Amino acid sequence: MKNIFKNLLFASSVSALIFSCTDLEEELVGDITNAVTVEAPNIGGDAGGGSDNLAGAYSQLQWSGTANHFGYFSIQGLPSDEMAIAAKGGDWYDGGVLVQMHRHTFDATNGIIGNTWGGQYGAIGAINDAIANLGLSAGETMQMRALRAYFYWRMLDLYGRVKIVTTPGGDAPQSTRAELYAFVESELLASLGTTEISANTSFSEAGLPATSSVYRVNRYAALGFLTKLYLNHAVYLGTESAATYTKAAQAAKIIMDSNQYQLCGAGCSVSNLAKRPAVATDPDNLEGYAAVFAPNNDNNVEHIFSVNYDEATAGGMNFAKMTLHYSSQLTWNFEAQPWNGYAALEEFYNSYEAGDARKANNFIVGPQKDYGGSALNDFAADDAGGIVLDYTPAINELEPNALRQSGARLGKFSFQQFGRPDQSNDFPIVRLGDVMLMYAEAKMRAAGNWNDAEGLDAVNQIRSRAGVSAYSSMTEAEFLAERGREMFQESSRRTDQIRFGVYNSGSWWEKTASPAHKSVFPIPFDVIQSAPGYSQNAGY
Repeated sequence: MKNIFKNLLFASSVSALIFSCTDLEEELVGDITNAVTVEAPNIGGDAGGGSDNLAGAYSQLQWSGTANHFGYFSIQGLPSDEMAIAAKGGDWYDGGVLVQMHRHTFDATNGIIGNTWGGQYGAIGAINDAIANLGLSAGETMQMRALRAYFYWRMLDLYGRVKIVTTPGGDAPQSTRAELYAFVESELLASLGTTEISANTSFSEAGLPATSSVYRVNRYAALGFLTKLYLNHAVYLGTESAATYTKAAQAAKIIMDSNQYQLCGAGCSVSNLAKRPAVATDPDNLEGYAAVFAPNNDNNVEHIFSVNYDEATAGGMNFAKMTLHYSSQLTWNFEAQPWNGYAALEEFYNSYEAGDARKANNFIVGPQKDYGGSALNDFAADDAGGIVLDYTPAINELEPNALRQSGARLGKFSFQQFGRPDQSNDFPIVRLGDVMLMYAEAKMRAAGNWNDAEGLDAVNQIRSRAGVSAYSSMTEAEFLAERGREMFQESSRRTDQIRFGVYNSGSWWEKTASPAHKSVFPIPFDVIQSAPGYSQNAGY
């Protein structure tokens, strides 16, 4: 791609990758002798790889850090209260960039910040190339404009002031945050074939269709993007508007009323590809919430727009490697050894009520077993954790010597037997459960009442699926906690905490109150140095 993104803006991401390597010299040896048949995941007919003109542009979702280390997923989760990567001696220290994320001490030289910038602008550049050079139809162009708007929404949320470039090799002045907000809104409305969202919105035939593959942007995906934009407008514009919250609620309601999607609840199930035949406690099937995120979750009824991942043909998701202890390779017979990195914070893990089905699905805790059900050991352990692998919710310290088995591990996007380094779980960018919670919040904020009846009903539908009791009333803090429990590991927590005003002021684990300017990341140092026309964000 011969344009400004590759030459000037993406350069920082290449150099930043050197920080993402950990000490993985420890090797497990084992001889799996038991023959077993494992059901292969069903990837579906149009799995995002497709033969259409847009496949290359859509693949940018896989490699822009959506579900892998050192990109968008990392930058949204690590500075929040939901997860961290503790340094285990020299393993996972990575020049201090991960510690900086947790403590909000990052600056413009942090490699995660640079890599994330490069990933998003790399995607934008690929979309610009597609629009300019592939002879797209009008409908395909609308898809690309909506997808580009989504990536610019990420940039708006993360960095605030960026260049809005819409042509290959082009350049533009650095925008204000308000200008970028207006651009994202106008592009999404244009792709929908309307000028505004209201209770009586109609969509022209020139806009996005109401139906399409879950791996392609349709009307409801674009409405989901617009809902995210409107819900966060006060952060981006500095002023709060009940009318804009109402538009967010209306956009979400159109999706909900389409009857095209449903919460995956009782009777919505997939086979459990992680099942060990010799372990009776492993269920045959995953049902409800667990099925939404399983390795064979393609075309799930709750997904509105998803990133297609496939262990063989569409890589880029490697949660198993990112979170599991080295020895857990022998639980799922992975081809490659995990890295023993990401773990949930204890306070976040404990925020779930007893009996919440999401807690059991989202985290891996307790003594670990191998493929045959025998205890797993960490014979190289040199800490107080002992040799029996037992994931403990508590993490003793962020640095320098966290216990190798401490921390509840990320299990939401579950694993499969004999899995390759990349996973096959599709990652939902827009799903109905998220839309319902956004609808509820928008209704409550518009009304100035966290007990708005329609909003409360939507929240309680989510809680009902989780198997926990309904709220008769709730507070702002309770809503944020509920959203956190539902949306764990879906790259929304940082954005949510900023919107609720607790990202900077709040304290969790080793993070204390941070300056207000930390709610926007700095423009990466390499970009400031190499891309003319960029000035640094205030405070950096």
